[in-house]
Amino acid sequence: MSFDSEAFLATVPHSSGVYRMFNSDNVIIYIGKAKDLRKRLGQYFMKDLPNAKTERLVSLIDHIEFTVTFSETEALILECNLIKQYQPKYNILLKDDKSYPFILLTSEKHPRLTAHRGARKEKGTYFGPYPGSGAVRESLRLLQKIFPVRQCSNTVYKNRRRPCLMYQMGRCMAPCIQEICDNAEYARQVHMCSLFLQGRNQQLLNDLVAEMDRASESLDFEKAIKFRDQLTSLRKVQEQQTVSGDITTDLDILGCAIEDGLACVHVLFIRTGKILGTRSYFPKLPADNSYEYLIESFIGQFYLIPRQDRTLPDEIIAAHAPENLSEIEEALNAVPEGRIRFTTSVRGERAGYLRLAEANAHASLKARLAHENTMAERIEGFEELFGLSGVERMECFDISHTMGELTVASCVVFDRDGPNTKEYRRFNIDGITPGDDFAAMHQALTRRFRGISADGKVPDVLFIDGGLGQLHEAEKIISELFKDVTDVMPPFLIGVAKGEGRKAGLETLITGYSHEEYNLTLDNPALQLVLHIRDESHRFAITGHRHRREKSRVTSRLQDIPGIGAVRRQALLKHMGGMQELVRASADEISKVPGISRKLAEEIYSWLHG
Repeated sequence: MSFDSEAFLATVPHSSGVYRMFNSDNVIIYIGKAKDLRKRLGQYFMKDLPNAKTERLVSLIDHIEFTVTFSETEALILECNLIKQYQPKYNILLKDDKSYPFILLTSEKHPRLTAHRGARKEKGTYFGPYPGSGAVRESLRLLQKIFPVRQCSNTVYKNRRRPCLMYQMGRCMAPCIQEICDNAEYARQVHMCSLFLQGRNQQLLNDLVAEMDRASESLDFEKAIKFRDQLTSLRKVQEQQTVSGDITTDLDILGCAIEDGLACVHVLFIRTGKILGTRSYFPKLPADNSYEYLIESFIGQFYLIPRQDRTLPDEIIAAHAPENLSEIEEALNAVPEGRIRFTTSVRGERAGYLRLAEANAHASLKARLAHENTMAERIEGFEELFGLSGVERMECFDISHTMGELTVASCVVFDRDGPNTKEYRRFNIDGITPGDDFAAMHQALTRRFRGISADGKVPDVLFIDGGLGQLHEAEKIISELFKDVTDVMPPFLIGVAKGEGRKAGLETLITGYSHEEYNLTLDNPALQLVLHIRDESHRFAITGHRHRREKSRVTSRLQDIPGIGAVRRQALLKHMGGMQELVRASADEISKVPGISRKLAEEIYSWLHG
């Protein structure tokens, strides 16, 4: 079933942030930012999309996650981090793995101001990061008007014999010409520029106000106007960035939310002052509904259990302290990777991060609640339609093959919360007539329900992707396998027959044994549930078949050659660049592969070419 954009957009806030689009394989295919998340995401689901690329992107969306930020600038920097980390297929901007731009003030005799990107090899002080090169260029232009510090390259600086145009315009003190440059005044301008870029601008502004007042009192109005213009420009240059600041330690910020029986812990992973990623976790709600116990349980499972795929922070920040704070701190200090501090009372930039984490926790929990409410509504509609009650487990079977080759059957499992991916299964179907879907379904169901007992996992409802033929086959298998099992109820059978042109909404639902037919509209919650399960089964089957087919086509021809084991197969494919190149290669070229003799190369060539 296609992505339910209307239900999802109702959960998205009117806030700036970053969104991540996932396909059915849970792979990020696009990352974007927005000043208003709901308005921006709503544009993807309009009737008339701007181009074919966007249409293709929207057709692949399985679900969307988002992270709320305080400003569009923060969203831009977080978007850059995530794009460089995940390299989504449909992203173009920021995918070139460029680093953040900085402003560099070199430590030479006459320091210079310049833009810098990449490794910090040059000596000097680096200020930033800035959200983009445009912001750096604009800042340098304004700084040039305020502080007459050179911005020319060292090559130009060392070879000047007379002042350049920047000196004529009053934007450089011409340190390249010793006769006209006051070194002490130049050093003072460099110091003022450094103070401002460090963010210590209040002192600088106070000094400039005092200079402006003194110039006014002495009736030097032209000089006073110059100071006034400096003050105006200074206020425009500096841009506060909550998302990348002066913090140099590694932090994990925990935002918590509890509502309607569900809990969410949203973690901001901050490394050297930058948000490198975010993730929402939905632990089971503690019995007493307390934030303190929720934090204690989460820290115990998330940080005190060793994992190789996670870098532990120097500090954990949360709004609520665990119930047993002293024991938690003692345990954190004993972690082999290093001591971890736990903090609840924070100010300034850390407090901003904490507010951001809590805002994301509430937004994620709202989306989760809406999803669970949607699933509950669909299951209730399904139960009402077919006269069922207490449906807890649903399974769906589907068959996938190409012209009967390498048939794969899928079994997906849903419960009242949605897909239960841990219970998914695939069956490689062998020993049947190629293309015989009835025999494939017979084998898959037999392998799934053979030896079923009371303590086994029996679905309440079993969906069969197919018409009456597949449903008859399922009825025979279920009746045969459950006839001697008296303490287990057989599942309620439903066949899902495709409609004309395989269009969604034209399916016919056929009940087992009675063969009653139901033709529902797409706005019916029961049909939405069935299509969701059927499409997930279809996807899982196709994915398994493709993997099996690709593996067979890449390796089977080499596996059949005597004397070619796994090591030599890998060497051949790696050295030649793939199976197609190996087929095109001559025996002489094959013999150059390490571990392949001339005689063996001729055998390989003969085998590949019949």
